[in-house]
Amino acid sequence: QVQLTESGGGSVQAGGSLILSCVASIYTANRVCIGWFRQAPGKEREAIGLIDGYGRPHYADSVKGRFTFSQDKNKRTLFLQMNSLNPEDTGMYYCAAGLWSSGLCKHYDSWGQGTQVTVSS
Repeated sequence: QVQLTESGGGSVQAGGSLILSCVASIYTANRVCIGWFRQAPGKEREAIGLIDGYGRPHYADSVKGRFTFSQDKNKRTLFLQMNSLNPEDTGMYYCAAGLWSSGLCKHYDSWGQGTQVTVSS
């Protein structure tokens, strides 16, 4: 089972940028998809997008145009570039590994420990 470790969180002012990393313990095979999630205090966890089994990014409307997912060639490190941050982006950010099947990322069974992002106004 792949283990994931996030890093790169921190505090930033509104309008600023951060890059989060998600390192997988093993090579992520083609059917593995990586989802990105966040959870703000007192709110439910929100899916903000994913990289599918073909390496293609998909974004939630709340982050489209501001956030960018990417991965390195060895498919063990994934990045979340966050631009134009606003206080509503504050929360704990997680990556999770799932299985890409029938156009969906399912069975998220490996989660990172999360990294905190705080955006001040």
